[in-house]
Amino acid sequence: MPRALIVGNTDGIGLALTRRLLDTGWDVVGVSRRPSELDSPAYEHVVADVTAADYARQIGNFGTGGTVDLAVYAAGIGEPLDLANLGEQTDAIRVNLLGAALTADAVLPAMVEAGRGHFVGLSSLADILVTPDAPGYAASKAGLTSYLLSLGKAVRKHGVAVTAVRFGFVDTKMAKSPVAPFKISVDEAVDVLVRVIANKPSLISYPRKMALAARALRTFSRP
Repeated sequence: MPRALIVGNTDGIGLALTRRLLDTGWDVVGVSRRPSELDSPAYEHVVADVTAADYARQIGNFGTGGTVDLAVYAAGIGEPLDLANLGEQTDAIRVNLLGAALTADAVLPAMVEAGRGHFVGLSSLADILVTPDAPGYAASKAGLTSYLLSLGKAVRKHGVAVTAVRFGFVDTKMAKSPVAPFKISVDEAVDVLVRVIANKPSLISYPRKMALAARALRTFSRP
């Protein structure tokens, strides 16, 4: 059976993707800060915080050891800017960018050695915006997209794929904006990820209309 590691999978896209993979014959190891309620002989859960000093070591053996065929980094946070609490913006960078890099550090060397594997990171169409509303979120996603695209070029010759998935608004707890044009459902987002897993593109931006809108907003968001 193919084997996947899903980081950030007790709600939202990560949880829905985990269920979809289990339903289609995958073995899945899930990672999150809290226990999972999923009950399947093909599922194993690791409680870990991506910001913890020993996070990479905790997931290094994926609970049962061995190389995974697929790793998806779906963990993410973001809060509106509060100038009295810039730590929230720092936290977004730590979780969204550094956590993804630490996960890649834990899984990609084994993939390269095996000559196979696929690493997927959930970025955002906000990665091109200069915004005073949530600068930590936008910066972390900009860094994540750039890192994944660059990393993908480095590992492609070793038979390993890396994909940056740039979603717009998805109907999860992360969609906090009162205005959320072209919002998609979690199931639609998972449909996109299933296609990504099958085709292994280096980059996908979805939905296309929102990608075009974000590009237009970029012009007006620059100082």
